[in-house]
Amino acid sequence: MARFTLPRDLYHGKGSLEALKDFQGKKAIICVGGGSMKRNGFLDKAVSYLKEAGMEVALFEGIEPDPSVETVMRGAEEMTKFQPDWIVAMGGGSPIDAAKAMWIKYEYPETTFEDMCKVFGLPKLRTKARFCAIPSTSGTATEVTAFSIITDYEKGIKYPIADFEITPDVAIVDSEIAETMPAKLAAHTGMDAITHAIEAYVSTANCNYTDPLALHAIKMIKANLVNSFNGDMAARAPMHDAQCLAGMAFSNALLGIVHSMAHKTGAAFSGGHIIHGAANAMYLPKVIRFNSKDATAKKRYAEIADFIQLGGSSEDEKVDLLIKFLRQMNDDLKIPQSIKNYGDGGVIADEAMVPEAEFLEKLPSIAANALLDACTGSNPRQPSQEEMEKLLKCCYYDTEVDF
Repeated sequence: MARFTLPRDLYHGKGSLEALKDFQGKKAIICVGGGSMKRNGFLDKAVSYLKEAGMEVALFEGIEPDPSVETVMRGAEEMTKFQPDWIVAMGGGSPIDAAKAMWIKYEYPETTFEDMCKVFGLPKLRTKARFCAIPSTSGTATEVTAFSIITDYEKGIKYPIADFEITPDVAIVDSEIAETMPAKLAAHTGMDAITHAIEAYVSTANCNYTDPLALHAIKMIKANLVNSFNGDMAARAPMHDAQCLAGMAFSNALLGIVHSMAHKTGAAFSGGHIIHGAANAMYLPKVIRFNSKDATAKKRYAEIADFIQLGGSSEDEKVDLLIKFLRQMNDDLKIPQSIKNYGDGGVIADEAMVPEAEFLEKLPSIAANALLDACTGSNPRQPSQEEMEKLLKCCYYDTEVDF
C-alpha cells in the first residue's frame, strides 16, 4: 500500500493571497524571514486579510536562511504564549520549514529536536492549530510537502524532518509574490525544483500518481527557468506552478542522493554555506551518471530526455543529452559546475570558498552522514561509503563519474 498526500486546499494564480480573507479562526501567527515580504507589501496584505477574517494577528519575524534549531524553539515559545489556531508561514523555504518545526513543538511541548527527526514518526498534529504556507520563491515547494530542513549549527549538519503530518493544510501559490525574487534566487530555487522533479521520477518510491507531476514540472522548468532568470516576468507564473508540481511529486515519491549530499555539505565548511539550490545544480549531473549504471534508473532518465525532446537514439545517448542539458542550464544561470569553483553566495569563482584541504579532511564524515540522510533510501542505486566519497570528489573537482 502506498500513500499520496497533498494540502486540503491549494489556491493559485495572481492575487490568490486574498484567500486569507476566508479563513476561520480566532488567532493567527505569521512567520516570516528577513524582510522581503514586508518591503514588498505582502506581509501587510496578509495581516489585513486575516484581520478582515476576524482574527487577532501576531508576527514572528527574522527567520534566517537555513533556520536553526534555536530559532525553531524560540518560535514555538512565542506560539505557546499567543496560542494561535492558524500558523501562516510566508516567504522562501526557510521560514516555512522553520514554522513547520515550530508547529510540532507548539502542539507537543515535550518534543525534542531529535524526536522531530525520526522519519515519519511524528504524533498527530492539528490539536491546536492548522497550517498555511505561502511561498515567495519558486523552488522548495515546502508549501505542499511533508518535509522541513533545519540546521544544527553546532554539528554543521542540515537535518530533514519527514512526516505527512507536516504537510500544510492550505497552500497559497501566488505568482505575484514570486515576481519579487532577484535573478540569482530565481536561478538557485529553479534548479532545486528541477532536481526535485528528476529525483522523484527515478526514485524507488515513484508511482503512477507522481510520475505525471514530475514530468510536466520538468517540461515547464525547461521552458521557463532561464527566461525567469533573465527577468521575463511572464515566465515567473509558470515557474511558480512548476515548482509546486515538482513538490507534489517528490513529497510522495521521495528524493535521492543529490539531496542527501546537498543537506550534508550545505553547512559543513568554515568558509560559508553552499546554497541548497546551487548544490543541487552542481551535484545533479554527477548523480545522474552514477545512478544510470542501474538499468531501471537509466531507462527512466531516458524517458525524461524523450519527454522534453532532447533527442538521442539509445538510452545511453539520451542520458548523455540530459546531463549536457543540465550542465548548459547551469552555465546559462551562472551557477558553478563544481564545489571547487563555488564562491560565496553561489557565484562562479577562481578561488574556492571551500578549500581543498578542508574538503578532503571532512570528506569521510560528510559521506557517512549523507549515507544516513533520509533521502538516500529511495535513491535508485545505493552507494557504499567509498562510492559516496568518490562521488563527492567528482562534485568538488568536476571530474567524470566512471564507477
